[in-house]
Amino acid sequence: MKKLKLAIIGCGSITRHRHAPEAKQNPNVELVAVCDRKLEHAKAIAEKFKVENVYDDYEKMLKEIKPDAVIVATPNYLHADATIKALKEGAHVLCEKPMATTIDECKKMVDTAKETGKFLMIAHNQRFNKAHIKAKQIIQSGELGRVLSFKTTFGHGGPESWSSDKPDTWFFHKEKATFGSMGDLGVHKIDLMRFLLGEEFVEAAALVTTLAKRYPNGELIDVDDNAVCILKTQSGAIGTVTASWTYPGSEDNSTIIYCEKGSITLYGDPKFSMIIRYANGQKAYFELDTMQTNEKQTKSGVMDEFINSILTNTPPKISGEEGLKTMKVVFACFESAKTGKVVKIDY
Repeated sequence: MKKLKLAIIGCGSITRHRHAPEAKQNPNVELVAVCDRKLEHAKAIAEKFKVENVYDDYEKMLKEIKPDAVIVATPNYLHADATIKALKEGAHVLCEKPMATTIDECKKMVDTAKETGKFLMIAHNQRFNKAHIKAKQIIQSGELGRVLSFKTTFGHGGPESWSSDKPDTWFFHKEKATFGSMGDLGVHKIDLMRFLLGEEFVEAAALVTTLAKRYPNGELIDVDDNAVCILKTQSGAIGTVTASWTYPGSEDNSTIIYCEKGSITLYGDPKFSMIIRYANGQKAYFELDTMQTNEKQTKSGVMDEFINSILTNTPPKISGEEGLKTMKVVFACFESAKTGKVVKIDY
C-alpha cells in the first residue's frame, strides 16, 4: 500500500518529542516535509528525523509538496490559518490544542473541513490513555450509578523548561498564545471530562489569573499561569477543572469522579492508574498504563488514530466539531473570569 505523504508545520518541542517520532514509527506514513518560521528549528527536526524537504513558509510548502496529511503544531495564533490553508490544498489536518484563538476561527476550521471533504482532528491525547478509556466504560455501564461530582487537575512547573524557545517562550506572550495555562493544560482536562462523562457542560464559573510567571525583565507574563473552573453538566453534575504552570518540581495530571456507589481515581497513584473505591468499603486497583509527561514521553495514540481515520475513510473521534465544543467551554471560563458571573454555554 502506498504510504501517506505527511508534512509538519511547526517544529518545536511537541514535534521533536511526539509528532515526528510517532510519524516515523507509523508504517503507513512517509514524513516528506517540515516547516517552521524559524528555519533553524525546521532544519534541526529534518536532520534528526531524516526529512528531505525543509521550509520556513507553509503556504509554499503546501503548494510544492502537496501532502496527503498535515500536522499543525505552531504557536496558537497560527493554528487556524495553517489548518484552513492545508485543508484547502487538499490535506487532512491534525491540529494541536488549543484548537484556535477565537470561536469564529474554530468555526471556520470546521466549515472548511466540511467544504473540502477533508478530515480535521484535534490532538487531545488524554482520550487515548488506557485508564481513561476503562473509566468511561465503567461510567457508561452504570456500575457506580450516576456521576455526582468530579475534580480534575493538570499542573506542572511551566512550559519554559520544555519549549524550544526557552526561557522567553512564545507560550508567555499573548499575541502568539492568547491563552496561558488554561489553553495549554485546562483545555485537555475539559475535553477529557466531556469524553469521560459523555455529556456537555452547560454552565461555567472561573477564576483565571497570573500569580508567578515572569519575563526575563521581571514583569509578570501577560497570559494566565493559574485557572480554577467550576463546571456544570447537562445532568446537573458539578466539578472543578484546575490548570497551573506553578507546580514546581512535580506534575499533577489526576482526576477523581464521584458517583452514587463509589469513586474513580485516575492517575493519582504512582503505581495504579485507576483505583475504584466502592461505597461499601471495597477497593479495586488497576495497573493499566502511565501518564505521559514532558520528561517521560510514551506513544500517545494520536498519530495512529489520525492516520487510521484517513486510510479507512472514517471521521476521527476527536473531530473539529469535538474541538469546537471543548473550546466553547474554555471561552466561557474566560468570560466568567472577566465578568465575575456564571456563564451559560450555548451549543
